Amino acid sequence: MARLLAGYCWDWSKEGKNSTDCYDIVIGDFKMSWNLGNSIFAIDESSINEVGCIHTSQGLEFDYVGVIIGDDMKYDGNRIITDFNKRASTDQSLKGIKKLHRINPAEAQKRSDEIIKNTYRTLMTRGMKGCYVYCTDTNLADYLKRKIKIN
Repeated sequence: MARLLAGYCWDWSKEGKNSTDCYDIVIGDFKMSWNLGNSIFAIDESSINEVGCIHTSQGLEFDYVGVIIGDDMKYDGNRIITDFNKRASTDQSLKGIKKLHRINPAEAQKRSDEIIKNTYRTLMTRGMKGCYVYCTDTNLADYLKRKIKIN
């Protein structure tokens, strides 16, 4: 069994909540809906046409996963950086982070960095036989290719 997973860089559409005709995630010609909630994403055969998140896949394993890393994680030429401002407004994992950023920017950056990196780490460990990764940031894609030995 295989599933496509992504970080929280795209809002969940409320209008098309139960329709795969409503595309939440659009990258060029690629268009898919977030998991619709009318099924159990991890085991429902129809969810192959949807994209799951950390909450629908955490603690579960698939044979293969495809992970989309969005604009919240990039490579600047020296290090991997995260940007909580690139997360979807529907993301509850960083609730209150903008307020914290106004009060204590360093703490907000530290917390959001941990959450964003942990999200992708968790998603990339769900595939028992393999994991395919797509990065919206080409610098990050190139960096990962250099760091991971591909047979």
